[in-house]
Amino acid sequence: MIKKPITIQIARGLETRPVALLVQVASQFDSEVYVETGNKKVNAKSIMGMMTLGLDVGEKITVSANGDDETEAMDKIEAYLTQQ
Repeated sequence: MIKKPITIQIARGLETRPVALLVQVASQFDSEVYVETGNKKVNAKSIMGMMTLGLDVGEKITVSANGDDETEAMDKIEAYLTQQ
């Protein structure tokens, strides 16, 4: 299992379309992927769960991945969240 703090840099934060794209990225992997902020932890493969977080640009989150392809999953998710 790996955990990494990431600052969201997507220009408009995680609105509906960017959340859907993040869920698509996370869903490409067999690993379990979770996003944590404050006291909330949700499955990154769940669009409804991700929408409940209401994440904005500049917000710091912790992403965790656990499974055979966890490193690749983490790299792709970080690349997506930090694009400008």
